[in-house]
Amino acid sequence: MGPERSNSFSSRLRAGERHIGTFVKVPTVHTTEVLSSIGFDFIVIDQEHAPFDLSAIDVVILAARANGVAPIVRIGDASDGNILSLLDCGAAGIMVPHVDSPEKAHEVAMACRYRGGRRGFSRTGRAGGYGAVGVAEHLARQDEEILCIAMIEEPAGVDNIDAIVAVPGIDAVFVGRGDLSVAMGEISTAAPAVRAAVETVARATRAVGKTLIMLAESPADQAAMAELGAASFLIGSDLAFLRRAAQEALTAHGPK
Repeated sequence: MGPERSNSFSSRLRAGERHIGTFVKVPTVHTTEVLSSIGFDFIVIDQEHAPFDLSAIDVVILAARANGVAPIVRIGDASDGNILSLLDCGAAGIMVPHVDSPEKAHEVAMACRYRGGRRGFSRTGRAGGYGAVGVAEHLARQDEEILCIAMIEEPAGVDNIDAIVAVPGIDAVFVGRGDLSVAMGEISTAAPAVRAAVETVARATRAVGKTLIMLAESPADQAAMAELGAASFLIGSDLAFLRRAAQEALTAHGPK
């Protein structure tokens, strides 16, 4: 994935154009190659809930970029060091779980930026073309292209959403409805209280012109989230696709 394509993805996502992505939970390049071959716009490498170490993430990022798919990482560790390593590997951005305050939003946004931030400088990795990109160009390109996506997953994040989305450097918001439902004492993302919380986040995100990303649980759910202003969607995961296809095959071809 070349610099021009990367910039196109980040600018188009910020502009609210429609994109479809999926979670990648299997630490191998093969699922990423398959997903890219059928037209997904981006993947979210799941460092939080899947067995990814940095070496595995590095090669999946390489596979994504080589196949024209934007690689975003849902981080498992919000430390500056972890964020730095992922961005230097060439991630198109990070998705940060449990952003529940403007202070946390500010901290992760600062870790993603050179100018006005505190990202440690290096241009010797994949993100800097292994030294081929000049210093000024690398600084400008990375600050322009890297996406910092805040996940809202608990009531505190909903309560503080106006302040969170106002933080400079937060490019988009993803509502983790599963975690949010559990945190609110609900067992369904369709519960009225959860729906009301999602609507609150959506209004605040639209008000500042930032991008709302949602997990589409079904085509009908996707349409409902689009009505709230969601422009980009995640659908399922590599493991979910594998399980569903395997179950369908077993049902069709198993003992009668």
